[in-house]
This record gives sequence, C-alpha cells and structure tokens, in this order.
Amino acid sequence: MAEKRLLLLTTGGTIASEASEAGLVPRESGQSLVERLEKLPFDIDVRDILQLDSSNIQPEEWQLIATEIYDNMDKYDGIVLSHGTDTMSYTASMLSFMIQNVKVPVVLTGSQVPINVVLSDAPDNLRLAFVAAATCKPAIYLAFDRKVMLGCRTVKVRTINFDAFESVNLPPVATVTSDGLVFNTNISLPQRNKECSLKTNLETQVSLVKLFPGFDPNLLFAMVDAGCKGIVIEAYGLGGMNYIRRNLVAAIGKLIAQGIPVITSSQCLYERSDLTRYEVGRLALLEGAISAHDMTSESAITKLMWGLGQRMDVHQIARLFETDLVGEVTLE
Repeated sequence: MAEKRLLLLTTGGTIASEASEAGLVPRESGQSLVERLEKLPFDIDVRDILQLDSSNIQPEEWQLIATEIYDNMDKYDGIVLSHGTDTMSYTASMLSFMIQNVKVPVVLTGSQVPINVVLSDAPDNLRLAFVAAATCKPAIYLAFDRKVMLGCRTVKVRTINFDAFESVNLPPVATVTSDGLVFNTNISLPQRNKECSLKTNLETQVSLVKLFPGFDPNLLFAMVDAGCKGIVIEAYGLGGMNYIRRNLVAAIGKLIAQGIPVITSSQCLYERSDLTRYEVGRLALLEGAISAHDMTSESAITKLMWGLGQRMDVHQIARLFETDLVGEVTLE
C-alpha cells in the first residue's frame, strides 16, 4: 500500500518554542519538529506559515491558515496544523466554518511543553495527529493527549496538565489504546453533502460577555455604540438572566430591535442552554435572544463572526444558530 501523503503546516506555539530571556518564544521549524520523531510511515511535506505564540493568532491569521489548507487539500491525503494551545479551540472552530465540506482530515495539535524538552508531550501529540490525518474521515479535528476530537467541540480546560483539552457535549471521535487508534462508532460525523467551499470573510467587531450578578446592561449599549455588531452572552445555568433592577432582558430586546444579534450560551461547560425552562429564560427568548444550545463559547463566537461576515442579518443569524453546519451543536 502506498504511503499516505501528508502536509504539516506550522504556526509556532509552545510545541516549537525555545527558552529566551523574555520567556518561551516560537523558533523551531516544522522540519525540526518532524526530525525529532522516529521515522513515520508517511510521506510528509512541511510548510512553515507562521511563527507566533497562539495568543497572537487573530482573524487575519485564521484567514491565512484557512486559505493554505484549502489550496493544499487536493495535493495531500491529510493535513496537520501545529498550533499553540491557548487559542487552538478557537482556530479549530473557525476553520470548521470557513472550510465546510473539507475534502481531507485536518488535524490541529500542539503541546504543553516544547518539543526540545526531554519529557515533552509534543512527540506523542504529533504522532497522533499524523495518524489521525491519515485515517480519519474528512473534518476538522484536534488531537491531544491520546484523544482525537471534533475541533468545533473542543475547549482548553487545563493550563499545565497534559490532558489540556476536552471534547464538550460530544465524546472524542477516537482514542489511543493498546489496540491502536480506536474510533467511537456511536458518533455520526458531519456528512460531506456539498462541494468544499472557502468563505473567509469575518466580522471582527463582536463581543463575548460573561454574565455576573450586578452586570450593568448599559455596557452592552456602550459596546454597540463603539461598533460592536453582535454579542454572545454566557448566561447562568440553562440560560437565565436578570430582569429586576438591571434589566438585561429588556436590553436584549432593544439590541435585537436595532439589528444586533444576541446569542445566549451557558456558563456551564457541559450540557445545553434551554431558554424555555425558566421564566428568566423565556422572557429573554420572547425578546429575541438566540440560543446557542450546547455549543461551546469558542464555537458560538466564531460562528457569529463567520455568519456576520457572510452579511447575514439578525434573522438569518437566528436561523444559522438553529442549523448544525459542522457538528458544532446538538439540536433536539
């Protein structure tokens, strides 16, 4: 059987960092990363496209990365993207929306410790990413600590431990055991039902707000006055929010009437928001609040940026959030 042809795209991150007087700085090349692994049964090409700490990965970098992936899909059986861990889930979610119906597996990975450190987790994560890129079905994934997860369902949950990422409200697609890479047969991945498309236009003037007792709704209007075009609110529990004294519910109604989409998600990491359950949620729903259901905040904010970038109005954004595009949401 012919070797699978894979492409490694590098963007920097901890995995490629070296110690300096200013702290860890991304410096290692992609070729250096590959050479630190024992020989793999794949034909691997390398392209270094960025050399950034992922805290500096922003929408402009997402557009560059998405274009690189799209332009190289027809040349390879799979693509691995090395990336810093801090914003990796945001990037995985955004790529899922930018490159829908992707033709090959695209697997993001990185590490908690630089690859040049003896006990680094980087070699195992890179090996797993290459295997996943060679064997998974086409989709955007994140591979880390012996788990392969659908990218738009991932969240970074730990700062130091090697088990840095979790797949939220969807089990991992595959895990590493003594039997190799074992796939979860109970997961239905998004089906490619259209031609692959690249849509990189984004609206960056959005905001993600975590609700807390005493939050002043006037701050939302101030954001809009400053140019904000859409807001995701991490509300309480199933999506509840206050309406006495500081009437956030009424504020949402006014924003919706102005054409500003307001998405409500839950501060709880697991399970869904449900605005129909309590009065405090139903009132927000009546005012036009849009539920994120069981989406991660990372997925919700990137989906909003992407939808607004496609020039969708508030009503189209509401329909967008009632649509499962790439496996990012469970709709009941």
